[in-house]
Amino acid sequence: MPGMLDEQFAGSVVYLFEHNAKGAMGLVVNRPTDVNLSTLLDKIELKLEITPFADQAVYFGGPVQTERGFVLHETSHFSAVDAQAGVDDLANSGTSYSSSLTVPGGLTMTTSKDVLEAVAKGNGPKRFIMTLGYAGWGAGQLEEEIALNGWINAELSRAQMAEIIFNTPAEQRYQRAMKALGFDPADLSGQVGHA
Repeated sequence: MPGMLDEQFAGSVVYLFEHNAKGAMGLVVNRPTDVNLSTLLDKIELKLEITPFADQAVYFGGPVQTERGFVLHETSHFSAVDAQAGVDDLANSGTSYSSSLTVPGGLTMTTSKDVLEAVAKGNGPKRFIMTLGYAGWGAGQLEEEIALNGWINAELSRAQMAEIIFNTPAEQRYQRAMKALGFDPADLSGQVGHA
């Protein structure tokens, strides 16, 4: 929300991949760093064998475990054609990594090195973003921040999320996410009140 005072999150779009009684976890998807994928893979001794991803930015995923990588991606076999046909079965997509979490009706978040090995060889997910760190909230913390007008929650379709995260320039993702909700961020107030 416009009233978010925490500089790490002001103007951020966060893709939540887990939310339960223990808390919530997500990745900031619109804060690119100065590090690109080629540089990061060199640091972990992987050679990027294909060039299309070499200059792809690595993102600030949040302030927790910033030394750890997270890959947010579509599965290799899911496409816009699948979306139009109503296909929503990631379990049968043919791609799996050793440590992944697939959000039902959403994207997949992978933390294992095997996804990066696949990307380096050119047979990983075709659309993904790499982040360092994640955003985390303790039990009830995110709900309290939402009640205090810190965040707005948007349930978007997989196609809408993919369009915003993978096809929209990072500096336009916040406005694009708000537009998907049907309003302009300039129309929002940073003040909280009661009617």
